[in-house]
Amino acid sequence: MRSESTRPAAGGADAVADETERLRELVASVRVVLFDFDGPICRLFAGRPAADVARDLVRWLQERGLRGLLTAEEKEEPDPFVVLRAVARRHPDSDLVAELEEWLTRQELNAVTTAMPTAYVDPLIRTWTAVGARLAVTTNNAPCAVGRYLERRGTLSCFAPHIYGRTQDLSLLKPHPDCVERALRALGAQPRSTLMIGDAPSDYVAARRAGVRFLGYARNERKAKLLSSAGAEHLVQSLEPLCRAVFRLG
Repeated sequence: MRSESTRPAAGGADAVADETERLRELVASVRVVLFDFDGPICRLFAGRPAADVARDLVRWLQERGLRGLLTAEEKEEPDPFVVLRAVARRHPDSDLVAELEEWLTRQELNAVTTAMPTAYVDPLIRTWTAVGARLAVTTNNAPCAVGRYLERRGTLSCFAPHIYGRTQDLSLLKPHPDCVERALRALGAQPRSTLMIGDAPSDYVAARRAGVRFLGYARNERKAKLLSSAGAEHLVQSLEPLCRAVFRLG
């Protein structure tokens, strides 16, 4: 199933059945599933766009006379992790980076209360657990924010203790495969029987570097184009057909 499958299926019931079967074949040999957090599991900053958080990071630097640390492109970047990585590259292991990381962690923890679950992800998580797969979260977000969100949704037991998120070494943020490799080691998983679900090119690159298969969640055409341009071949625009496919495994 290539990126064209991200578009609404045509042909009625037969097309739906074909997509379900293609996904079933993709996941049939999967024993371990690695979920990115913000995107496939929820929209963490649903109550406040991530671009606003990135702008606040830039403003935080500006108030301290440090806006010159960023290039013009980085100042306009809507992804707070791009800003965080940029500062970490220029001031590794500094108090400044530690402060920025702590500030972002507080924003993520606050965002948990307004985060919106991705459609069909909760039944997908429970169904995959029921058919015997082992699940982990591999994310650039703070592990404490992930754990708090999953606890609120009642799905923490499907993952715990396997939540692999941001560490103090910001050079290891995705697209570095560190969080994926930590999950593989802890679970004793074989890359060939592991699938990662992500919604960004950095997720795909991290999965590829770790040797695991990848399924892109592209909730809109912009996401689909970014993932396809990065090289991702298997994409879905909704988790519903994936949920059906996993149910049929049982």
